[in-house]
Amino acid sequence: MSNPVKIDFVSDVACPWCAIGLASLERAIAAVGDGLQIEVRFQPFELNPDMGPAGESIADHLGHKYGLSPEQLAQNGEALRRRGEALGFYFDLQKRDRIYNTFDAHRLLHWAGGIGAEPQRALKHALLRAYHGEGRNVSDRDTLVAIAGDAGLDADEARRILDTGRFAAEVRERERFYQQHGIQAVPSVIFNERHLVQGGQPPETFEQALRQLSGITA
Repeated sequence: MSNPVKIDFVSDVACPWCAIGLASLERAIAAVGDGLQIEVRFQPFELNPDMGPAGESIADHLGHKYGLSPEQLAQNGEALRRRGEALGFYFDLQKRDRIYNTFDAHRLLHWAGGIGAEPQRALKHALLRAYHGEGRNVSDRDTLVAIAGDAGLDADEARRILDTGRFAAEVRERERFYQQHGIQAVPSVIFNERHLVQGGQPPETFEQALRQLSGITA
């Protein structure tokens, strides 16, 4: 019998390296195999909590924030696209041209997590595909309702949540918790509430951690 492994995947929908990290983690989980007892929960982090409802051009935003030139942005985007493609995640860098506020998306993820790990995972994947692969506005409530429905969740309930303040306090509490524990960048992948792996690491890094913690050898 293997040791159970709990994973808190702290991330933001608007973070491209979070999509890379999740794809790598899931490839590692598959590599370890069926004997792995694992629970993955998605925890909220906002890269741009003060972003307005209209969002901002990614080129302008990253240029101001990191001082990157258009040429550097293009090079970084191509490297990101290739990393994603190797893991089976597809970025459409032409469509994904704006960055948006993601707080409402995190509210829906919290709701989905209360239903179960698999509904939350399905919604997380749907949100990442919608934003990074299709360039959809993940701050728009009609769009979020449609994404929730596509993920197999109750679209009417999703709209009721978005039209109220439900789960806002819970998301804020989770965000504060991780910030107070030193999480300042994502993805931050926390194993058994003790062991931290950060960034869009390759699958081998996650596989090594999973094998060490679970006791499953290659």
